[in-house]
Amino acid sequence: MATTNEPPPDEIQWRHPSEALRIGGIHSNSVLFYFAESPFFDRTSNNAVIFSQAIFNPNMAHLISTREAFEGRLKQMSGLEFIVAQEPAEMGPGMGTGVWVINKQTRRKREPEDEIIVHATYYVIGENIYMAPTLADILSFRMVTITDALGKCFAAADKAQTWSPALGHGYKVTPSNTNAKEKALESKGTTPMPEGQGNKATAEQKKTTQSALDSRLAEHSFMIHMQYGGDYMDENPITGKPGEFHLTSTGRKDKLQTLTLPNLDTSFKKSALSEPEKKDVKGEKTPKTPTGMSKLKRKKSKPGATPTSA
Repeated sequence: MATTNEPPPDEIQWRHPSEALRIGGIHSNSVLFYFAESPFFDRTSNNAVIFSQAIFNPNMAHLISTREAFEGRLKQMSGLEFIVAQEPAEMGPGMGTGVWVINKQTRRKREPEDEIIVHATYYVIGENIYMAPTLADILSFRMVTITDALGKCFAAADKAQTWSPALGHGYKVTPSNTNAKEKALESKGTTPMPEGQGNKATAEQKKTTQSALDSRLAEHSFMIHMQYGGDYMDENPITGKPGEFHLTSTGRKDKLQTLTLPNLDTSFKKSALSEPEKKDVKGEKTPKTPTGMSKLKRKKSKPGATPTSA
């Protein structure tokens, strides 16, 4: 099947200046006949049937003389028809042609009113004829436009995004542009020299590069932590070969070296805790004996022995 690259009907703009000139311009009695020359017209409609009958039958010539008579005949028939739905508010001399709205519809005779099904709507603006898009086409176009705009917005926001370990995620702030008058009023003494400008630009570039490297290093460190954070290494790595494994060190030396005695308090200051104990010691002193002699110890007698008299 051969495919054609013709645009859709709602993207076509049709005009025929010579035809508009032949019928005496576009007005109320000629707008439907001018529309009949466009590619939007259906040759099987009731409009084409009445027009062909009026040309070959003089008794029906009055039907095409005015739009009111032509549309009155269409309303008596059933089937596909093109009828003026809206006309310009002002159609006097010098008012222009305005906008004509023509509906493509199907009429079915019913009681008390006819059933009308509208298939499409067309606009006649000057000598140009357009087809109105459907609601589905409008929504589809709007959704595509919104999606495209959001795609560009996300790309721009991604380029402006920055991250640092101290501040986290952020966005670059564009420098404010000063007015030309403010720049002209600035003194020349504060204007930096070209070398100073170059050094400043170089410093800013280095700062930006260092910030980018720090951010990348922090992200890499965080990634390593998330990937290997649960792993650990032995305090005493195992060395050797299968069958002869041994620890590099037992770890006792390190522990002994780290152990230290606490600092002793050698001061002889009285403390509140030692005073009550001294009072208790004074209460347990033995009574003194007269003449300063100590009390003789009493010997214990052995069992079974009797004392002898001298």
